[in-house]
Formats: sequence, structure tokens, C-alpha cells
Amino acid sequence: MPRRGAPPEVNAGSMADIAFLLLIFFLVTTTIETDAGLDRMLPPIEPPEEDVVIKQKNIFTVNINKNGQLLVEEELTELKDLREKAMAFLDNGGDGTCNYCKGAKDESSSDNPTKAIISLKNDRETRYGTYITVQNELVGAYNELRNREAQRLYGRDFTDMEAEYLNPETDEDVREELKEKVLRIQDLFPQKLSEAETTSN
Repeated sequence: MPRRGAPPEVNAGSMADIAFLLLIFFLVTTTIETDAGLDRMLPPIEPPEEDVVIKQKNIFTVNINKNGQLLVEEELTELKDLREKAMAFLDNGGDGTCNYCKGAKDESSSDNPTKAIISLKNDRETRYGTYITVQNELVGAYNELRNREAQRLYGRDFTDMEAEYLNPETDEDVREELKEKVLRIQDLFPQKLSEAETTSN
């Protein structure tokens, strides 16, 4: 018989059951969001059988320092001017073999869009947002030139064609037709964006 004035005892067993059920509930219902990665094709592991010689004039260098400043082809450049400069480089057609290029045909710049490479390099302390913004401008240069050629050949933008082609809900016959067109435009202006190793200064 309990003593007079003693506090009532609490059944801790049921509390442990409730805590266990809550733990299971949160484990089952909680979702962990993962950051989306960047869509980039990695180079093959095997080294190429032949050494590929790349002329310096076919490389468009873009450097970002830790302060977010751009050095494009050894010249300090504003972000708003980057896309235009990249397009001029890609569309140059310096060797005269590109019959669809509308550039200046400067012999000191890129020979052909198929040989043109954009090299993007940044400091270790460069802000991630700045890096992505610069990268978007460079990709935008490719897309504008591809849109121009898609309009010329097919009367519509390349970005719309590519989005429809990549959409899994697009009819299979339509996707097959789009595939040929998308690949043709990509061959005219292949995206060769090299992201070099970061520097510490």
C-alpha cells in the first residue's frame, strides 16, 4: 500500500514506445535534398594514341581572380562583354574553311569553330556564384550561335529543339527527327569548354 503523500508513479514504458514511434516516423518521412551537379563530360581515362597539337590562337582564355575580376585573353574585361567576345572568337573562321561563320576572319584568332576551345580558370578563393555566372555566359555564347544556325537551317531555336528532344514525354518519332537536327547543330559549334585547375593566387 503506497504511503500517504507519495507522488504517483509514471509508466515510462509507454513513453519509450512513443519516442521510438516518433523516431521511426521522422526517419521514414524526412527527405534529404542533394545538390544538382554540373553537366560536364569527363575526359577518357586512356591517354590518346596520338599527341594532339592545339594552336594557341585556337584557345580563348578566361581567368577569374579571387575578387571576381575577369582577365580575358590577357585583357581586363567586364562580365557584360564576355559573351560577345566569346562569340567573336568562336565565329571567327580564320582559316576560311567555315562557310557559315560570320566573324572577322582574323588570322590571329580561331581557325574554325570545330577547333576553338574556351579555357576557364579561376582562383581557389573565387566565389562560387561568380564562377557559375561566368560559365553561364560562356555556354550562352555557344547557344546564341547554335540558335542562329538552327534558325537558318530549321526556322527555330536550337535551345527549344534540344529541350523538346531531351523531354522524355516527347513522342519517339519526333525525338528521332530532332536528334539528327540537334546533333547537326552541335557539330557546327561543338561546345569545347575546358575548366582548368584552380590556382592559389
